[in-house]
Amino acid sequence: MPHPRVILRAPSILYKARMASTTSDKATPERRTELLQNLAETKICFLEASKSLSHAPTLVAVSKTKPAWMTRACYEEGQRDFGENSDIDLVNKAKKLADLDSLRWHFIGVMKKTEGDDLRRQARMRELTAVSNLHAIQSLTSIEDADIYNSAIPADRKTPLNMLLQVNTSGEVQKSGLQYVDTETEAADSPLFKLACHIIEHCPKLHFQGLMTIGSQTESLADVLEGMLRSNIALNGRWGDNGKLLLSMGMTADFEAGLRAGSHIVRVGTGIFGARRMK
Repeated sequence: MPHPRVILRAPSILYKARMASTTSDKATPERRTELLQNLAETKICFLEASKSLSHAPTLVAVSKTKPAWMTRACYEEGQRDFGENSDIDLVNKAKKLADLDSLRWHFIGVMKKTEGDDLRRQARMRELTAVSNLHAIQSLTSIEDADIYNSAIPADRKTPLNMLLQVNTSGEVQKSGLQYVDTETEAADSPLFKLACHIIEHCPKLHFQGLMTIGSQTESLADVLEGMLRSNIALNGRWGDNGKLLLSMGMTADFEAGLRAGSHIVRVGTGIFGARRMK
């Protein structure tokens, strides 16, 4: 049976509020149409905000707690990059969607440490790296975790696993991430710089690709972008793809501003899939 046709509408700021109110995730024709409508509208905004860029940015659709059928539906509409902030959800969905050859997974969450759970945490990290189409981990913050991921990479993986270091540009204690740096001189002694160096020098199965940040509820977007760009400038020229680090900054509420500021990757969840269900 053919899928319901998606009608493109002019982008509207109202669609974010509408999606946030969605409560049902059942695979109904109406829910599918709504989902694909919002994917289409997000892509319109994405392309418009990308017009002035000299590089081709990546839109990562973040499904979080949403069911696998939604990821498959977006894939069938041409979306290829998908993100999860739960390693368990990513591993489970990867199994259900193993037939989607061109799908690329991005892990954007943090595996929190709990007392007495080190072995189980390491096992989960191994399960995550065993996902054959895991494209990137965008939330690395420690040398210890870099070493675990490097040792966990399966022997048959053909390319190094991309790593983005999470930067806490807002200074909020409840958020993970390393302190951003302002200058190359400051960078030399920073945990951010040391982690980058460690990956390059001691983790041959990992590829240091760039930096990721999460927006602040209290700090202005301009301040967040400034901190991120400062860190990028301080570290750039040394590493990255063709001597340039990738920046992952911008989510549903601010991805257009992130793109206009030069972001290479934006992560949109609620704007496409709707508000996530609380577990």
